[in-house]
Amino acid sequence: MTAFQRNVYEIVKKIPKGKVMTYKGIARLAGNPRDWRAVGNILNQSASWRTKIPCHRVIKADGKIGGFNRGIKKKIALLEREGVKIKNKRVIF
Repeated sequence: MTAFQRNVYEIVKKIPKGKVMTYKGIARLAGNPRDWRAVGNILNQSASWRTKIPCHRVIKADGKIGGFNRGIKKKIALLEREGVKIKNKRVIF
């Protein structure tokens, strides 16, 4: 595992229930502000249900849901269960 991957996982682990963070924001905090696509790829490859990494709490900078390795419907359901408001596959801030 690279230092960047480790940083991404540590940042995502700290996102509180009911809150979201963007791929871009995570890339910035992890030390590579232009690598938001890499953040998405790292999270897509994780077995988040086994490692307790709340990948579902990471969204696109424009508020769109983004991808999820267990499917968009599952991501929306998890976010809504935590109290995140979603309309038309976008997080309402």
